[in-house]
Amino acid sequence: MARRARRGVVAGLAAALLLGVVGTLVTVPDTAADRRGARAVPPAGPAVQPVRTTAGERVVQILAHPDDDLFFMNPDTAQSLATGRSLTSVYLTAGEADGVNARRDDPDPPAPDKAAYAEARQNGIRAAYAEMATGDRTSPWSRSAVRTAGGGSAELDTLRAKPWISLVWVQLREAGSVNGDRPHSLRGLWDGRVDSLGSQLSSGTPVREDFAYTKRQVVETVAGLLERFRPTFVRIQDPTPGRTAKGTYSDHQDHLYGARFAQAALARYAAVPGHPAFGVQTYLGYATGRLPRTLGPADAAAKLRTLETYAWTDGADHCGDPAGCGDRKVAARPAGHGWAQTVRHTRGESTTWAQPGPGGTAWAFSVLDRRLAVWHRAGPTAGWTGPRLTGDGGIDGGVTSVRLPDGRIAVLGTRTTLGARAADYRRDVVLSVQRSRGGDFGPWASLGTPERDDESGTSAISAPAAVVDPTGRLRVFVRDSAHRLTGRTGLPGGGWEPWTPLGGTGLRGDPVAATDASGRHTVFVPTPSSVLAWSQSGPGGPLAGPMRTGLPATTLALNATADARGGGIRLWYRVPVTGEVRAAHFGGAPGVPGTGERGGAVGAGAAGAPRTGIAGKAKGAPGAEAGTASGGAAGRGTAGMFVPVVSFVASTGVAGFGPVGSGGDLLAVRSRTGVLATTRTQARPRPVPVTEPEAGAGAGWTEGGFLLAGAPAGLPGGIAAIGLDGTLHWTPSGRPRTAQLP
Repeated sequence: MARRARRGVVAGLAAALLLGVVGTLVTVPDTAADRRGARAVPPAGPAVQPVRTTAGERVVQILAHPDDDLFFMNPDTAQSLATGRSLTSVYLTAGEADGVNARRDDPDPPAPDKAAYAEARQNGIRAAYAEMATGDRTSPWSRSAVRTAGGGSAELDTLRAKPWISLVWVQLREAGSVNGDRPHSLRGLWDGRVDSLGSQLSSGTPVREDFAYTKRQVVETVAGLLERFRPTFVRIQDPTPGRTAKGTYSDHQDHLYGARFAQAALARYAAVPGHPAFGVQTYLGYATGRLPRTLGPADAAAKLRTLETYAWTDGADHCGDPAGCGDRKVAARPAGHGWAQTVRHTRGESTTWAQPGPGGTAWAFSVLDRRLAVWHRAGPTAGWTGPRLTGDGGIDGGVTSVRLPDGRIAVLGTRTTLGARAADYRRDVVLSVQRSRGGDFGPWASLGTPERDDESGTSAISAPAAVVDPTGRLRVFVRDSAHRLTGRTGLPGGGWEPWTPLGGTGLRGDPVAATDASGRHTVFVPTPSSVLAWSQSGPGGPLAGPMRTGLPATTLALNATADARGGGIRLWYRVPVTGEVRAAHFGGAPGVPGTGERGGAVGAGAAGAPRTGIAGKAKGAPGAEAGTASGGAAGRGTAGMFVPVVSFVASTGVAGFGPVGSGGDLLAVRSRTGVLATTRTQARPRPVPVTEPEAGAGAGWTEGGFLLAGAPAGLPGGIAAIGLDGTLHWTPSGRPRTAQLP
């Protein structure tokens, strides 16, 4: 009773009506269970002023638990906070676990209290966000209860010093188990095993009454919050993380199904008239700790400091709440299982979303509102027009494009179908082709999926890569949920061959493909320790592989381009931890290494000695042995291998993660601060100095003034990139400062 009284007093101070989306979600039909679960909305106190939002980019993050953002989305979260633009984090569950707020090794843990533990986790999140945004973990928040479009109430917290920063606590029950059978959970609700999921209110929340939501009401609640905060960019967890070798989910079940509820809410929100177009980014969860690190020491240390604040590692009573000022369960291991040293996007890593046309024309493509967004440039000096949204919805973030022999452009991506039943959820590869050269794009055509069903692998396929034969046949490649490469080829008279397994084990990330000047195709796919290749011995020949490249571990984000300065293909990648840029040149046929005509691989070495051949495993990668050769010197072939020569691009100080965009004489990357960084290569490159400069953003690199969504794409005349507000940014050749590419 005392708990209810405290809620009533606090909730009576302030409450607000959220403008939610009301109506029927076509993929979640009205059922008797929905009608039984409906209940009267609890009375609210006096209305509060709407939360302040800013012009330009507005970010909403949807998480299953408190701390998912700090473990799996940071430093992206901190970068958004630093911009002074709107950011709202929505937590679907209370994260109450077993209710014991103590380290596992605590000899005298407190008695279980789920409401108090949920409150302590909230206090930890408020402290972490306040510290990231203001430098002071005690910077105060305003807490209020707000009605939701789903018929219940949520807690809304606003940082007083920066009122465009908000936290929303939906406070549903969590599963309490990573993989265990818990019908009363987001998973059980999504699958229809329970009609409704009840609330778990924290001990200090201003929400006064418990509630229960049906599946439809959870979707309505999240869609209503999206309408309230009107994001231009939404971050969610990975809805298709895959399964382990033992058949269990590779991520927490709440992460997976929370992300699927977010997808359903985004589908509903996309139909609301007048909303700003939005992009979506998804983030890998638990599995990212077993992959090469993507953050440098300074960024990893900053991420860890934030986690330590959340975990209340110093034990100081800075919040004055008997529930506690943070999550003591995390205090024993605030870095998680390697999660503080890395972050990984699972969509939108393509660098081939722009295509040149005749006479300096160009096209660029992205996904906004879950639909294909198209920009066009009518000539080399013309401005870009767009975006124009076309086609049906459901398209996942990130697309790739290829030019067909007749000059038309084909765009490929993946599409998520939610369906009316849980078993209907699926992802398939889709294709849209221009109706005529320079014309509009046709409807999406499904190429299907190599997956048997969603249950077997959670639809964990990669984004597609594609190449085109001189005859016009399109060849498409994806990594399947078993971490193998699969492909499908178009038939000359129309139609498609079946999906065909192409081998490989332990593949991660997205495949990339390129065609060299002779017409020979090569496909590359990263693994946690190297890169595998599939290639033709000559144009039109069969695709052989997988072949070892001898390359070290990468950050798993690749880009392959035809070598503009000669034969062969350049594979662009980044070194784990440092984020430095490397270019691997594959010349000649498989089994013949690169010729080394670019001067070999040159980098920082002992006593100024250059290194040639293959760089060793990068620091931060599993089994890393920095500086060792793993493929022999250049010029010596190895059976079963396709050996390149590696060039070291001067990029110390830029850091960051994600793929390298290459267009004409420009390179572009996501820098360690999350913004676009560009540099210009020289037409007649020279080996870079042995010791690279440390100051600033990196010698020869220019940083942009906007946070990057997805990856940069290259065109002959410059670099295209998209910001978190959906704006296309264009960097023409000649604008960045000059760096050297050996």
